[in-house]
Amino acid sequence: MERNSRQINLGGVKVGGVAPVTVQSMTKTDTRDVTATVLQIRGLEKAGCDIVRIAVPDMEAAKALGHIKKQVRIPIVSDIHFDYKLALEAVKQGVDGMRINPGNIGARYRIKAVVEAVKERGIPIRIGVNSGSLEKDILKKHGSPTAEALAESAMRHVSILEDFDFREIKISVKSTDVKKMIAAYRLLAERTDYPLHLGVTEAGTYELGTIKSSIGIGTLLADGIGDTIRVSLTGDPRDEIAVGLNILKSLGLRKNGIELISCPGCGRLEIDLMKLVKDVEGRIAGLELPRPIKVAILGCVVNGPGEASEADIGIAGGRGKGMLYKDGKLVRSFKEGDIVNELVKELETFSVPVE
Repeated sequence: MERNSRQINLGGVKVGGVAPVTVQSMTKTDTRDVTATVLQIRGLEKAGCDIVRIAVPDMEAAKALGHIKKQVRIPIVSDIHFDYKLALEAVKQGVDGMRINPGNIGARYRIKAVVEAVKERGIPIRIGVNSGSLEKDILKKHGSPTAEALAESAMRHVSILEDFDFREIKISVKSTDVKKMIAAYRLLAERTDYPLHLGVTEAGTYELGTIKSSIGIGTLLADGIGDTIRVSLTGDPRDEIAVGLNILKSLGLRKNGIELISCPGCGRLEIDLMKLVKDVEGRIAGLELPRPIKVAILGCVVNGPGEASEADIGIAGGRGKGMLYKDGKLVRSFKEGDIVNELVKELETFSVPVE
């Protein structure tokens, strides 16, 4: 299905509608440590992160948000559970978005206070339902955190906000079970036009988490479902951005940057392909180009030349040298030790305007 969601504005970044799918992450520092948190966010900005979420476990963390916001460029979302006073303080500190489930913060006057505060500042709310924290009555009704249970919980929270005439909403229904996660989002896509934030929660370490997230998030995006994503990995949050961007690039949903493809290698290899690809990844990480560029690195003299010629820039390596192809044509050859420098030099020409 091709889903047409409504659009919200999160600190200048549009989510939903015809806006590009955005990539999010979450800081893993102690929010009360402003310096460490700012440094981590700056690293995420450099990696290509569009929106960052910050945990707010107590009032000290809430009051640190303003100091953090002044030192970073991307929008910040406060992540709050249960305590509505933390939400009110986060608003005072100038957050751009808030993740809070209105049904979990208690009495109606508390919900009203939060809604009035975010309305005044134009702050959207993300309703974030998780398979590990469903309401007891919904769990009892469905017997387990099923896809239907996740969707029902999300729509319950939505109705609470709508009762206060608040509709600047996005929704997530995350599960560690990929099939369940996919099914839950498909149910929501049929029931509402609010923008959807995709993710497989607690996906795991880099290797397993990348696979689970790519299948879950990628399947939905390929169906036209999803407006913003987060790849949840154990470890450096910059890895989440790299995987998220690669998911978008593989589906043609990111229209800039470098798509690096390489062959798996075989007994015909005559160059150190693994080292070459790793070195190239390191050198191109900071390159910003005006359009998508496909770069192919092949280590075989059998298929390499043909496959390299199909990329914007291709390297076919073998017998101690590399052959550089540009737009399907062989441009030049050079020694194996010069491959990385020659490739980067050629990539840099794409950033120079043609007169």
